[in-house]
Amino acid sequence: MYIDDNMLDERPVSDWLPITREEVDARGWDELDVILISGDAYVDHPAFGNAVIGRILESMGLRVAIVPQPNWKDDLRDFKKFGRPRLFFGVSSGCMDSMINHYTAGKRRRSTDAYTPGGAAGFRPDYAVQVYTKILKQLYPDVPVLIGGIEASLRRVTHYDYWADKLFPNILTLSGADLLVYGMGEMPLREIVRLLLKGVPFSSITTVPQTALLRPQDGQIPVHKGWEDFALQSHEQCVKNKRAYAANFKHIEQESNKVKARRLLQGVGKDMLIINPPYPPMTEEQIDTSFDLPYTRMPHPKYKKRGSVPAYEMIRFSVNMHRGCFGGCSFCTISAHQGKFIASRSEASILREVEQVTQMPDFKGYISDLGGPSANMYRMKGKGQEICDRCVSPSCIHPVICNNLDTSHKPMTELYKKVDAHPKVKKAFVGSGIRYDLLVDSYNKHNDGSIDEYLEQVVTCHISGRLKVAPEHTSDATLRIMRKPSFKHFHEFKRKYDAINKKHGLEQPLIPYFISSHPGSAVEDMANLAAETKDMGFMLEQVQDFTPTPMTVATVIYYSGLHPYTLQPVYTARSPKEKQQQHQFFFWYKRENQQRIREKLQSLGREDLIERLLGQVKKERKKEIVQQKMKDQRQAKAANRPGKWRKKK
Repeated sequence: MYIDDNMLDERPVSDWLPITREEVDARGWDELDVILISGDAYVDHPAFGNAVIGRILESMGLRVAIVPQPNWKDDLRDFKKFGRPRLFFGVSSGCMDSMINHYTAGKRRRSTDAYTPGGAAGFRPDYAVQVYTKILKQLYPDVPVLIGGIEASLRRVTHYDYWADKLFPNILTLSGADLLVYGMGEMPLREIVRLLLKGVPFSSITTVPQTALLRPQDGQIPVHKGWEDFALQSHEQCVKNKRAYAANFKHIEQESNKVKARRLLQGVGKDMLIINPPYPPMTEEQIDTSFDLPYTRMPHPKYKKRGSVPAYEMIRFSVNMHRGCFGGCSFCTISAHQGKFIASRSEASILREVEQVTQMPDFKGYISDLGGPSANMYRMKGKGQEICDRCVSPSCIHPVICNNLDTSHKPMTELYKKVDAHPKVKKAFVGSGIRYDLLVDSYNKHNDGSIDEYLEQVVTCHISGRLKVAPEHTSDATLRIMRKPSFKHFHEFKRKYDAINKKHGLEQPLIPYFISSHPGSAVEDMANLAAETKDMGFMLEQVQDFTPTPMTVATVIYYSGLHPYTLQPVYTARSPKEKQQQHQFFFWYKRENQQRIREKLQSLGREDLIERLLGQVKKERKKEIVQQKMKDQRQAKAANRPGKWRKKK
């Protein structure tokens, strides 16, 4: 679906934050307070970070402009067009790490970019935060640069970079930026601006929570009486010793997810990296404030001739209900960036946004998603906050669901019903991922009776023909490393899901997601996965190869070979051949894979799996061969039969 040009023409360009010199001049501004540099196109929607940050700065009375996707290859005119800002430059790679945006798990360059008009690739550099910051420091060496967003956030400490296959120091060292905001940036950003407006020099902003900075090792560490410090192994020690790198991560993850965390210190060269503790989870009022800002909910009009922004098309009619995820999956970066504690919006704020969506000129009655990082975690939190305050666990639901976690699905069910009751809403879909383990009695032993009602509501009213869930693997050993529940719970969920569909006369397939080559997964595990899912009637489509991303347990294991919590060895498929051998088991039904699968299982001595996985395929193949021979024989007979032209002769 493309945006109607007439729809954009109806609104004055002044409804958006300025992105051109002409727009700034039209506002009568002779100077800007803050200039934001972003790797994404400017879409004025609360799902896009540059819009949220820009609108927050605007709400604080600042004059702000955005430079979306500046050209870093020419004479750098995009970086110069607004001159120098009064307070600082803000730099982000966009909604994705630029390397994940650019490359597949096989390190092949992607041909599209979902955050660029027309889906065109090539409008941002690799390692965008570093590239943008270095250019700004070259042009305006005396102007502070504040970096943030997911690329900066997840590279805030010594990290493994999959694409370079090496350890990098923190991104402040790599880029030369002055300050880093990690995680969801509203609270630290507001405090930084408040201090600047009071006249505090940028260089003196050293104790704002949820920020990171560099100071000389031979200098004094900024004093904060309420914080306890914890020293990590230095970057140089991590480079020399993979065990030191792995050991660091346990402390980094735990402190990132604690209510009352310690300040982290790490030596890097002649500097000391200082990572201040995070803010507490946002209150309902605070998160509502971010979502209630005056977004147009549309891309900037400048893009209308270049085509739609694919990522916007996916979320244009969606509503985000909450942030954070307490799943703590080993391969996922959500908790590392958004935190494990759920920050939920008020019903009133969500319903206001639903009303805004229904007023959009091209709204056809369908809300594409009522969700969040995990759709069914809205309003879930600890029953006793004092227990959460002492907790160091990175997951609230692994290895079991915490006794202190309120897992009631009632608030979501009631909210869904209120959205359904809106006269202009024909259907509101739940498109975000659903944690199926919270919906089965065998795993969620704290069921208050709300999960069956919730699941029936979702299945009958809120999915579009099928439901996607993510068991990720079938091997219990691999699932433990993933911090996911045993696959037996998925069997229970499927029975429950199928029963609801049968009860209502619906045919809505269940689509499971799986990962190959995850740490702890061997080829034999993948063969068992293929056989077990085949027995369940699945021909897998929603699959992926594990991609190591900065700041996850799985990535630490991939690089170091050690689990950061036990420092014990864990097998991981690393070579392209090993990864290909695992991935091919997803597609056992494709003829081009079957001989390689057969040979691999023979080498493992698993002839039982050959018969289980390929036996029926072999029978079907023999049938195809017999049918083809019969067809060839018929054609041969027809070819030898005298034709009409011969009869006439």
